[in-house]
Amino acid sequence: MSLKFLAFTVLTLLLILVAAALAAFLWLRAPDLPAASLEARWATPADRYLDLGGGLRLHYRDEGPAGAPVLVLLHGYGDSHATWEGWAGALKAGHRVISLDLPGHGLTAAPAGTVLDREALAQLVVRFADAIKLPPYVLAGNSMGGGVAWQLGLLAPQTLRGLVLVDAAGWPMPAATPSLAFRILAHPWGRALLERIDNRPLIRQGLTAQVGDKSLITDELVDRWALYQRYPGHRPILMSAAPGAQAPVTAERLAGLHVPTLVLWGELDPLLPLDQGRRFAEAIVASQLIVYAGVGHLPQREIPQRSAADVATFVARLPASP
Repeated sequence: MSLKFLAFTVLTLLLILVAAALAAFLWLRAPDLPAASLEARWATPADRYLDLGGGLRLHYRDEGPAGAPVLVLLHGYGDSHATWEGWAGALKAGHRVISLDLPGHGLTAAPAGTVLDREALAQLVVRFADAIKLPPYVLAGNSMGGGVAWQLGLLAPQTLRGLVLVDAAGWPMPAATPSLAFRILAHPWGRALLERIDNRPLIRQGLTAQVGDKSLITDELVDRWALYQRYPGHRPILMSAAPGAQAPVTAERLAGLHVPTLVLWGELDPLLPLDQGRRFAEAIVASQLIVYAGVGHLPQREIPQRSAADVATFVARLPASP
């Protein structure tokens, strides 16, 4: 085989690969969708919007009796208020349940340049609670939202009655993450790609890898997750920080957290393993750990009735709000 023929063959293969990659990109390319159409599609009488100025308009759902004990719920990275619908259904008869969309997620509009930073998000939740005049409340968060929750517990403990950490972020993520999307997010080229395409296949793969019961990852769930990410301006915010990129928490920091805390963890969580839940429970003085056998990273979706019942028991045992 001549060198000329070999060079021609290699060049041809490279051109085929480039053409295939370009075709895949064009097939998956997905522009932002109109905010109004997304807001209307899943609207309920409980949906509310709070304009905090500067292009920040927070979406939240407010369900249950106004005078009941208040629960504020924070979703994980890429998720939305929808992750808490099972809890809201189970808890709203006896609690005021507020599920908030953080910037870059769900139906919250945020200005360009917004960065997903734990402390900044905790300060935003404090602003939100103050703006709608919440009494001391119980704050629950899953994954990234759990990281924001414990950060707020250190930042403004006087605003809280209790904390619920649901497979919460904070400790270093394992290097061998099962989520292909998270592995792609670790690279600048990956973030540039994910900012422009329909991420449905990656969302399905990541969610399926994270839960115990794979049948829970339905087409409807994946479609809603993917469409929310196409809300105007969301994807650049989502790309602002790869999950696990922030400085990890330490036991010494958590030792300063004195808010009563319930730690809920899925035994099979491959993203944030059970050992991390145990470390939270060991480091936080006033804490209790409940482990769910056969459950992965999303107990609020996987076993909503059971996990909500544990939260109701925890809230009932807290001292009365002043």
